[in-house]
Amino acid sequence: MGYREVYEGWQADPERFWMEAAGGVDWVKAPTRALNDSKAPLYEWFTDAQVNTCWNAVDRHVEAGRGAQLAIIHESPVTHLKKGITYKELQSRVASLAGALRAKGVEKGDRVIIYMPMVPEALEAMLACARLGAIHSVVFGGFAANELAVRIDDCTPKAIIAASCGIEPNRIVHYKPLLDAAIDMASHKPSFCVILQREQEVAKLIEGRDVAWHTFQYGVAPAECVPVSGDHPAYILYTSGTTGAPKGVVRPTAGHLVALNWTMRAIYDCDPGDVFWAASDVGWVVGHSYICYAPLIAGCTTIVFEGKPVGTPDAGTFWRIIAENKVKSFFTAPTALRAIKRDDPEGALVQDYNLKRLKALYLAGERADPDTILWAQRHVGVPVIDHWWQTETGWAIAANPMGIEALPVKIGSPSVAMPGFDVQVLDEGGHPVAPGQLGAIAIKLPLPPGTLPTLWNAEERFKKSYLSHFPGFYETGDAGFVDEDGYLYIMARTDDVINVAGHRLSTGAMEEVLSGHKDVAECAVIGVSDELKGQSPVGFLCLNKGSARASADVVKECVQLMREKIGPVADFKRAVVVDRLPKTRSGKILRATMVKIADNVEWKMPATIDDPAILDEIKVALQTLGYAKG
Repeated sequence: MGYREVYEGWQADPERFWMEAAGGVDWVKAPTRALNDSKAPLYEWFTDAQVNTCWNAVDRHVEAGRGAQLAIIHESPVTHLKKGITYKELQSRVASLAGALRAKGVEKGDRVIIYMPMVPEALEAMLACARLGAIHSVVFGGFAANELAVRIDDCTPKAIIAASCGIEPNRIVHYKPLLDAAIDMASHKPSFCVILQREQEVAKLIEGRDVAWHTFQYGVAPAECVPVSGDHPAYILYTSGTTGAPKGVVRPTAGHLVALNWTMRAIYDCDPGDVFWAASDVGWVVGHSYICYAPLIAGCTTIVFEGKPVGTPDAGTFWRIIAENKVKSFFTAPTALRAIKRDDPEGALVQDYNLKRLKALYLAGERADPDTILWAQRHVGVPVIDHWWQTETGWAIAANPMGIEALPVKIGSPSVAMPGFDVQVLDEGGHPVAPGQLGAIAIKLPLPPGTLPTLWNAEERFKKSYLSHFPGFYETGDAGFVDEDGYLYIMARTDDVINVAGHRLSTGAMEEVLSGHKDVAECAVIGVSDELKGQSPVGFLCLNKGSARASADVVKECVQLMREKIGPVADFKRAVVVDRLPKTRSGKILRATMVKIADNVEWKMPATIDDPAILDEIKVALQTLGYAKG
């Protein structure tokens, strides 16, 4: 069956589609129905089932005789270490950790915060919580104390599992002082903290509260898997909110299992035993879905990577890891590829490695500009598949379903809607717009299994944030259009669509034009306030490493390029060359903050920023253009 038949099969009978998909999961008590719409517009899935995530991700593969297969490969160029953990070893390690947590009082329904770097123990902590039916909340390692404190107070964890430190290419990140400060700030105090002591830094433990990872497991009986109901939260993952308070996205257990298991075969074309690598962090949704859970649920080998796309030691690191570990499907963010392309514009380092086992390269997390996709296609020599999803959905809304049918790639599009997602493009009044017309992207309710049913302890906020603007729909917050073939194009966040003299223009489309310039490695476009036209675009350009071109010449050519590609209507006259762009640690460009700086509006330092000093550089650059004068 091809994509069209599969999608239409879901449309015709969603209940049957998802009950069939549920056949790929080991149930303690199988569901009798898929959708529970008794609390609409709050929908839930497989609520009458009993199941355990850890059993499905670990134990069942050991029971099936595949205990000797590698479950996790840890690639850590920052510590110069590499190790593999088999499914049998993983089962033993997770059961031991879960037993130790249980012995200290962690039970089904308790929350546990995990604050760790990219080490296998982070996955073991997640799985140990799942084994007990405890609800984990992973907080990105190295987050500031205040941000960690806010999350402690929101989910009130019984325990916090952390590491002594994280390791960056040129520095040690001291996790323990950040953790101690966060607990001091928080109103809620955890009963205990488990600290993984790393040899690069041994942290001072607080007597009576802190226990060492290995010591507290000594002599404790391993824990069995605890069944939970289908709607039991597997985890809470905080995503930034517009009001400043983070939103706790809830991930229900059964839908999470069914959806992720389905995606590994249908979207990523991976079978048991295949090696899958998502180069992300466990602190982000990609790390939850595609470093930890989906590959293990599907019986694949997953890679935990502690390093950077460039500088650990060079821009060939990704290709080395893919070649040495025989990776079949690779998933990263466009920003990582852009960093590699900037350091190695001719792709010379790719040629050093045998990538014959690699079948496809997947991109998500932000818009994938055509120039980066073309660079990867040319040098890596495999299909480059853009796909689109969100923290809230947990898996792809739109993708090219390589395991069902490899559809023609349209550069600039994450392809087509996946079964479960009825994607529509609406105008401000909530009416569908014509193909090719820019509008707000919304998804007709109900959302499919594995997506958020609500926010943690914030049901009204959930309804207001996602369901109120377009009744009967989930509002994605993204703007774009659908073409005549049903391919979706994500052009910008809704607030990145700027209004220039009455014309609604996508900053994403402008960035696409700029990134096509041969000297531009990376770029961003923001809309700044303009007395005459309402808003006016400003471009920021990062040039390829080694480019000898004068900045003024590149800017002039980019202004002309925009005039040719989009037209005078874009009013694109101002751009500046900068060394780097301000980003979150997950690689998203902080456009909204840049706009506030340009417009002299009060702004708050984003908690997720990678390097705060970059914002000073951006302010100076804006001042050369006559902005940010306050």
